Amino acid sequence: MKLVSFETAGHHGRVAHLGALVTGDADTGELVDLGAATRALLAAEHIADEGARRIAAALVPSSLLGFIEGGARSRGLADEALATALERGWDRDPHGARIRYDASEITHLPAISDPPLLRDFMAFEEHLLNVFPKLGREIPDEWYRRPVYYKGNPSAVGAHEQDVAIPTYADRLDLEFEFAAIIGRAGVDIPEEDALSYIFGYTVYDDFSARDIQEAEMTVGLGPAKGKDFLGAHVLGPVVVTADELGDPYALRMTAFVNGVNWTDGSSADMHWKFEQMIAYASRDELVRVGEVFGSGTVGHGSGVEQSKWLEPGDVVELTVEGIGTLRNRVVATQA
Repeated sequence: MKLVSFETAGHHGRVAHLGALVTGDADTGELVDLGAATRALLAAEHIADEGARRIAAALVPSSLLGFIEGGARSRGLADEALATALERGWDRDPHGARIRYDASEITHLPAISDPPLLRDFMAFEEHLLNVFPKLGREIPDEWYRRPVYYKGNPSAVGAHEQDVAIPTYADRLDLEFEFAAIIGRAGVDIPEEDALSYIFGYTVYDDFSARDIQEAEMTVGLGPAKGKDFLGAHVLGPVVVTADELGDPYALRMTAFVNGVNWTDGSSADMHWKFEQMIAYASRDELVRVGEVFGSGTVGHGSGVEQSKWLEPGDVVELTVEGIGTLRNRVVATQA
């Protein structure tokens, strides 16, 4: 299933939805609102209106995090509602709420709007081989011993098609092309051989970076902090593809374009550290929670710093991960 978090204009303001992409892509395809489809399914089973509303809200909420927390019961009900809505051609639930939307009608929300934590790793050796010589350093031996990561601010997530402003305190904005796993089950001391089963799904991740600030902060031996955390910096989207649908996460072509010019043509096959190793490491004597985001780190040539390039206002960044989709954002000038 390809899940899309989105909002539409309602009578009392913006309304959040969780949808399934059933045709096309996140820009031109068709979506089924899973909550509305679930209410229609329950009504068809002669469940009272209020009961149907409560059950749908509890098991198939508009929040992806809430949906993941519902586990197999939520997924099973959503699958049934989606299949029935498509088979019977339902367009509205019993109260007139729309079930189907064209992607062109919606505003995307972050793939997951309220993750409890962002952990961003450094899985691609090629990225480090390109960056460390520019810093006059070699890759630390410790990188080959453990999958290190930094923790990002979950409130700084951004969405597909959202403008990303250069922070007021920064001069150089850069992209970092990654993809991310979203945790589907909580655990402590998760064995590496079981860790992939803890992943709910995958999304594209652009870890926008205020590069000059990041460089300054990290001379202290701590961080990054404001080099990574600012409004809309951690962009996740446009969809979350469930692990069962995506298949092998280590065979995905990754391409990046800025203003239509190719910057990157890489593959997840080049990951030195795998998600199962990241999960096993992060969960040592620590609780990994449902909904946490694990970033892969930057694919080789997946940033401007590797190529001595920076992003400018008006630049359009498009990151495509095979099997997931294309994440698109426009850079805008510093907001005073």
